[in-house]
Amino acid sequence: MEAKQRILVVDDEPQLTRVLRRSLMAKGYDVRIAGDGEFALQTFRDWPPALVITDLAMPNMGGLELCRRLRAISEVPIIVLSVRGEEATKVEALDAGADDYITKPFGVGELLARVRVALRHATRSPVGQVLAFGGAKVDLQKRRAWRDGSEVRLTPLEFRLLTCLAKQLGMVVTHRQLLSEVWGPTHAEQTHYLRIYMKQLREKLEADPVQPRYLVTETGVGYRLLADEA
Repeated sequence: MEAKQRILVVDDEPQLTRVLRRSLMAKGYDVRIAGDGEFALQTFRDWPPALVITDLAMPNMGGLELCRRLRAISEVPIIVLSVRGEEATKVEALDAGADDYITKPFGVGELLARVRVALRHATRSPVGQVLAFGGAKVDLQKRRAWRDGSEVRLTPLEFRLLTCLAKQLGMVVTHRQLLSEVWGPTHAEQTHYLRIYMKQLREKLEADPVQPRYLVTETGVGYRLLADEA
């Protein structure tokens, strides 16, 4: 019998954790709850999960510090929960090691979709495979791209940007992460570079560059690549 995937939920709101536990267990996950970061770390060591879902504002040790502590010892996927208006904190959490975020209030369907994406990401690397989204296909290893069957020329920098997004396929990547990896740490604040090159990528790969469906903007935070493996 296949073992259930373990999910550790870290939040100090009992009503929310009850809903999360019930929803996740209904989908076959094994779930444990921690009310703060300190207890979460102890639980993590005794009961290593496949995924951590954590709130940001908690007593004793908050979600930001928990992300840093977890990332120092593990590559476990981390989804952070945040309330509206915490845009800067979302960025800080992602830069501290979180893989994705969900804004409160959220629907159970959205939560489960993000959980599936995070768990898939933990077990595979899309880089080196062919990505397909809409009418576009991109072979990151061979550095070739097509849209509607016709080959499209991407520059080396555009491929680097797409590869960086593909490493976090389906999850948000912050402006700072993209700029540091693609252009180098000295360019980490120059977000106008990203706007220019994302516009170029959308014009080459999206069916409707003005309303992109796959190269998605996360306002004030970063970008997300939505794609299926071909």
